[in-house]
Amino acid sequence: MAKITFITTENKSIILEGTTGSLMQLAVDNSIPGIDGDCGGVCSCATCHVHVHPEHVEKTGEASEIETDMLELNDHYNEYSRLCCQIEINEKLDGVVLQVAESE
Repeated sequence: MAKITFITTENKSIILEGTTGSLMQLAVDNSIPGIDGDCGGVCSCATCHVHVHPEHVEKTGEASEIETDMLELNDHYNEYSRLCCQIEINEKLDGVVLQVAESE
């Protein structure tokens, strides 16, 4: 099981626990504000954009080329950007902190 902290755009910390599935699905199932997952997790909408806290980037890994292409279209993209639909929950993610990105 992994404990994941989402920090909303209003700076509210919400800690969730998950064992399987994507971080996007965990966020949507728990109504995290700003995580919509409109495309259902197929990396085509960027409505699950988060910024991984710098000290946790190693845990989440780097974005794929298709994910980066989608993120670069977003005004709030930075070097810590990820689409949380592309991050599968595993024990390595325990303690990860994700800042929900501002929406367009």
